[in-house]
Amino acid sequence: MLSEEAVKIETTPELVSRVYDKLEANVAKFRKITNNRPLTLAEKILVGHLDGSDVYEPERGKSYVFLNPDRVALQDVTGQMTILQFAQAGLKRVKLPTTVHCDHLIQAKVDSATDTRFAIIQNNEVFQFLESACRKYGIGFWKPGAGIIHQVVLENYAFPGGLMIGTDSHTPNAGGLGMVAIGVGGLDAAEVMAGMPWELLYPKRIGVYLKGELNGWAAPKDIILYVASKLTVSGGTNAIIEYFGPGARSISCTGKATITNMGAEIGATCSVFAYDERMETYLRATNRGALADLANKHRALLTEDPEVERDPAKYFDQVIEIDLSKLEPHIVGPHTPDLARPISQMAQDVKKNNYLDSISVALIGSCTNSSYEDMSRAADIAKQAKEHGMKTPVSLQVTPGSEMIRATIERDGQMKVLQDIGANVLANACGPCIGQWSRPELKKGEPNTIVTSYNRNFPGRNDGRRETMNFIGSPELVIALALAGRLSFNPITDELTAPDGTKFKLHPPGQAPEVPENGFQNSRDVYVAPAADPDSVQVVIDPKSDRLQQLAPFAPWDGRDFEKLPVLAKTKGKTTTDHISPAGAWLTYRGHLDRISDNLLLGAVNAYNGQVGNGKNQLSGQVEPFPHVAREYKAKGIKWIIVGDSNYGEGSSREHAAMTPRYLNCAAVIVRSFARIHETNLKKQGVLALTFANPVDYDKILEDDRLSIVGLNDMQAGKPVKCIICHADGRTEEIELKHSYNSAQIEWFKAGSALNLMQSK
Repeated sequence: MLSEEAVKIETTPELVSRVYDKLEANVAKFRKITNNRPLTLAEKILVGHLDGSDVYEPERGKSYVFLNPDRVALQDVTGQMTILQFAQAGLKRVKLPTTVHCDHLIQAKVDSATDTRFAIIQNNEVFQFLESACRKYGIGFWKPGAGIIHQVVLENYAFPGGLMIGTDSHTPNAGGLGMVAIGVGGLDAAEVMAGMPWELLYPKRIGVYLKGELNGWAAPKDIILYVASKLTVSGGTNAIIEYFGPGARSISCTGKATITNMGAEIGATCSVFAYDERMETYLRATNRGALADLANKHRALLTEDPEVERDPAKYFDQVIEIDLSKLEPHIVGPHTPDLARPISQMAQDVKKNNYLDSISVALIGSCTNSSYEDMSRAADIAKQAKEHGMKTPVSLQVTPGSEMIRATIERDGQMKVLQDIGANVLANACGPCIGQWSRPELKKGEPNTIVTSYNRNFPGRNDGRRETMNFIGSPELVIALALAGRLSFNPITDELTAPDGTKFKLHPPGQAPEVPENGFQNSRDVYVAPAADPDSVQVVIDPKSDRLQQLAPFAPWDGRDFEKLPVLAKTKGKTTTDHISPAGAWLTYRGHLDRISDNLLLGAVNAYNGQVGNGKNQLSGQVEPFPHVAREYKAKGIKWIIVGDSNYGEGSSREHAAMTPRYLNCAAVIVRSFARIHETNLKKQGVLALTFANPVDYDKILEDDRLSIVGLNDMQAGKPVKCIICHADGRTEEIELKHSYNSAQIEWFKAGSALNLMQSK
């Protein structure tokens, strides 16, 4: 545990040296107890970060391990609740390097300058709270407009062999720089900021062996889109995906980050690449040559053992092999990131599924694809169009990932070329990728098609409209589709028509520089350091604010079984955290638990009536919005239950999807299966997270049923829980429910939340 002294925010050579020293010592001990067997990279990093001095071999997918992360990253939306929870610990300073990045609260409306100015005015109260809290608690603060959290972390803080947690599901972006970086809920982060070890279900291992080299239109994006099609949105759950092989070493550092970023879309704990020359190039280009020197000295710690690459089936639970030389450009969607096909099949799918062929908006950038290399390849396609006098017939929006990238592509001309074909440059922020997008031109309920280089495309995700169909591809492919104006266009075979009537084909983008020849343009006035005198800083929250609210502890469990509780909602099909706690306009209230609870399950599909966001109120018999019903139950002192389908809680790390049900009196969530982060978040907030032992029992739960969960005083790790279904006609059925609680997590439930337990200690 670190001292109370100020913690340096930078990833210093001293910090990295300490990490490598511990890695080296722990890996040496681990080799002895595993009979010197070859190790994967993920094993080395996890073992190297075990809490305490004991080194042991955990059981994959079953054992819980305690780890000591090297740093924490927060964004301005989830970070609000994290800091509010950290403040309850009563500490003066965070115990390890932590940063906050203001990237979620800038809504895309007009352009970069206009939208950023408006966001600062509109969210001034929140930004002031975050900045003052950062200055007081020793946290680095990145201002609105500085860039998207994951891009800024990659540019400044990530390092090979490190372990980081972040309150955003795309934290694994840093895996492109050889870091095990994992998305978590805010309370997980608050505990680590307070100096506590972090608990993780020891992940399984999935290996992706890459050979050959990308060519033509194929891009790093296509690798992860292809992997998503093979693993689906849940295939990576509780697994680390490790990319290796000669093909991996042919991909730039930022290309690797694109791949690890989207590992969140297949449920993976994280994804990681081994250290190589491409990472060294990026470290030196971002003024971190000293870290590159250290990594070069410890290369054996930062790569998998050679035997792993030679015979991966021995060391991974599953292996996928991809020949990059044969990989076609892919496009995924709509409504799920694992519905993939090569671009050559898209026209057929448009006809087969009656997709709307006409594109309304094309968008490139985001945390996933806004690197210098990405923008250079996109500009290559734009330049070809410009030479033929073409502009995009549809709206083209560009989101730079950071101020450093924006300033550099402005200096080097890529931005000008994109603007010449009609592009509008948005703020260095998440914007349309997370639902912060105003589209007044669309009529209510109007179906439309968009194409993006983003990472997530659930219904309503980008603009709050479930009718919008988002198809995801690489930035260069999106530019090509934007020039054609239609989804069915295949740039490999189809021609475009210039304004003068001549026809021409686009050439694949040429090899783009992975870092700028003249270096990156330095950013100015984007960062605020912690205060030298933190005791002089006041963190003030207006009691009348509708944006920020001090937290009150949740009540501890009363020791009684849950008897005959109503089912607030039985959700059908995909129920992501976007469905449980929608974003968009609701981002405004992420620091105010009471206000944001009014969005509970507004995007969820009711399994009984097919309606979205509405269910039967068992007190009145009326069909009403879920949050209204939940508040009425709470007012009457009635606990209630959510029943969910498979991979419940897929998507974002947002812990509000667990906190709002808990706040409104949810006792338990029973599902066919959980997404990793959401299950942990429910446990942390004191909601009982249970799965059907027999998944078909989901069908037995009827609309007017009451559920009893009994034997809770005897709840033990590995022991199922009994549920009695009390039907309205008087019949009862008994079913078995499983859980993944260990003994320490059961104490979270009994205490009312993990935060209550932390405070008591």
